[in-house]
Amino acid sequence: MIGLKIIKRKPLPGWVKIIIPVVAVVITLIFSAVPILIAGGNLWKSYYYLFYGALGTRYNLLETFVKASPLIFTGLAVAFAFRAKFWNIGAEGQLLAGALLATWVGINFTGVPQFILLPIVIISGFIGGGIWASIPAILKTKLKVDDVVSSLLLNYVMIHIMGTLLFGPLQQAGSSWPRSPGILEAARYPMLLARSRFHLGIPLAFLAVFIIWFINNKTVFGYQSKAVGVNIKAAHFGGINTTSIILKTALISGGLAGLAGVGELCAIHYHLLMDISPGYGYSGIVIAMLGNLHPLGVVFASFFFSIVLVGAHTMSRMTGVPTYIAEVIQGMALIIMLISLLLTEYKIRVVRK
Repeated sequence: MIGLKIIKRKPLPGWVKIIIPVVAVVITLIFSAVPILIAGGNLWKSYYYLFYGALGTRYNLLETFVKASPLIFTGLAVAFAFRAKFWNIGAEGQLLAGALLATWVGINFTGVPQFILLPIVIISGFIGGGIWASIPAILKTKLKVDDVVSSLLLNYVMIHIMGTLLFGPLQQAGSSWPRSPGILEAARYPMLLARSRFHLGIPLAFLAVFIIWFINNKTVFGYQSKAVGVNIKAAHFGGINTTSIILKTALISGGLAGLAGVGELCAIHYHLLMDISPGYGYSGIVIAMLGNLHPLGVVFASFFFSIVLVGAHTMSRMTGVPTYIAEVIQGMALIIMLISLLLTEYKIRVVRK
């Protein structure tokens, strides 16, 4: 009889891990030609307007940065959690939790100057997301509840909590729509470039990338979280408090997702809305995998997604290809990246039994 045996490969050189996401993106763009052609679009014209719509003018480029900001935060949130094998699928709910708490602070802290209120709003968003992420972490460490299921279901719990508040005590007076009153002027992010929406949250996202990289590579906690991710039993046997590490990881991961919500609230909408996030938390899962769970990889993947999301509108107007092609490209990128990781981590050998 002939069978197949899966064998784990030796660790890959660092440059290979860097190039894998780039190759995955190139392959994604090649395969994306199929749905574009099926939709009746001219292939080269479609790709031209996809990238021109995201990078071709100053305004388009800055809008790409604006769109990338929440994606970087949610991608970092998921990557940081996955590194410690805390399977945080709840970044969407944590984003909403951060936006919710930041909204309450931004509405009620009247008379506080901006240089004090704005840091309080940012910290509140971080705390809101971190607390929401700590729930599945506690369930995982104390009751052995599957963190994939609990973190995913908590997304819907938070959506219903927001709905209850936005149709109730947090609803703007005189409005029939589920939206909060506007946050105070002092709670809003300043715009850093004229005639654009390039806001404070964008450099904060890059600062978060550096901080997470530093934690992962230069701190004891980063080493411990990686050890927990590689083998939690061995880490516990080696004297690492694995429960504490998972809880801290969850707080930081959820806090990062919460900061994505703060950015959308304080720089884009200025009100809490039911659709304040178009799915950034779920996109963060794909971005983390496409970025190979590395902070710099998350930046690369976030900008790729941002280019696709921003450019898809121009491509649709100029070629007639539906904007939904952006979601198709995102899904293909995830599938191709997972296949690439599988082929680079393992090899399949034919054996005779």
